[in-house]
Amino acid sequence: MPELLESLSESESPQSASVLGCPIHLLQDYPRWLTQRLHQSGGAHVVTLNAEMAMLAEKTPSLAAVIQDAELVIPDGVGVVFYLWLRGKSVQRCPGIELAEMLLRQAPFMTLENGDRPSIFFFGGAPGVSEMAARSWQQRVPELAIATEHGYLQDAEQDALKQRLKALQPNIILVGMGVPRQEMWIAENRSLCPNAIWIGVGGSFDIWSGNKTRAPGWLRNNGLEWVYRLYQEPWRWRRMLVLPHFAWKSVVSLFG
Repeated sequence: MPELLESLSESESPQSASVLGCPIHLLQDYPRWLTQRLHQSGGAHVVTLNAEMAMLAEKTPSLAAVIQDAELVIPDGVGVVFYLWLRGKSVQRCPGIELAEMLLRQAPFMTLENGDRPSIFFFGGAPGVSEMAARSWQQRVPELAIATEHGYLQDAEQDALKQRLKALQPNIILVGMGVPRQEMWIAENRSLCPNAIWIGVGGSFDIWSGNKTRAPGWLRNNGLEWVYRLYQEPWRWRRMLVLPHFAWKSVVSLFG
């Protein structure tokens, strides 16, 4: 068994910090913590915090409340790492897509309290995308049990999806609907599967399906993944204007 699955009874408690009023939970090993939650049927909402989300939460109380209520908020963006670095905290960035990938790779080696292996549900993306993403994963990890649904559902179809989730009770639910829609949707519906790990994964299904690619490693390692995403999705340029504003607030708030 992988080292992450050892000593499941020893639960590591995350340290808490704050980024513009949003909580952030600091752990050496996020997959291990989630593995423990899965094994103990604890359930968790995982929020992948970046600069854009933190700034949006400042002016959107409903989103701020969802982030406050999440069991695990991880430092997804380089801006969050920069903010904490300014305050003397050396933090490793944990992109949500990589955390989700680690869970998917480990799932076949996990055993839940009832003796079963974890089941997976992909929800979001354009029609066919989550299905292609699931097929791609199952080619790499044939033992994975993945159910899917696209994110362009009418109201009546949403009701059917909720009934399906309630019946299936998947253990890991990845929701790719973009910020803040995915976070709000998870908060509204997580009671359907209270023992599941819910993670908002943004555009991960597009990447896993092969429709898009992630930035090269050298860009990711130098905090420039957002540049590559802007290249792929130039319509995002207005949203990217929040980054220098966040950096300014990160510095100014030191003296506030």
